[in-house]
Amino acid sequence: MFDRIDRLMRSLAALMAILGGLALIAVILATVASVTGRALLWIGLGPIRGDFELVELGTGFAVFSFLPWVQINRQHASVEILTMHMGDAINRLIDIAADLMMLAIALLLTWKHWQGTLDKFAYGETTFIIQYPVWWAYASGLVGAFGFVLISAWCVILSARALVTGRNQTHGETVH
Repeated sequence: MFDRIDRLMRSLAALMAILGGLALIAVILATVASVTGRALLWIGLGPIRGDFELVELGTGFAVFSFLPWVQINRQHASVEILTMHMGDAINRLIDIAADLMMLAIALLLTWKHWQGTLDKFAYGETTFIIQYPVWWAYASGLVGAFGFVLISAWCVILSARALVTGRNQTHGETVH
């Protein structure tokens, strides 16, 4: 059962990262098309209307979509110059402390993002040029933020299991 949940969490994180990557590709293509259109004004082409608004939407979604993948693969910045000289038990304690702090950050970030989304929805604010509701961009980021909370909570469970069983878990290339 535990392995099945782990596969599900890893699949969820991977799916979110893929969707974030596709959003970035769309942003890149839109930017290239818009810049090309500006350069070719003389033949009747032009920029994409509201291109920077679309870039903001896509980039915000992508950033939040990558957070679960980074967390489940333990690829956040770490100071391994210290931890590589410590024993396995100490590293497992560090892992659970770091995962608990990351879960706290994920919860705070998601809570404040949720409040911001509700505010933007209530005010009915729209973007300047293409007039889409601003809350759409906030809501798209919430998808990744909720995933970040879920994956961060799972990482706490993984670290607690490693601490109790005494078995190390992998952190990208590094085993702790």
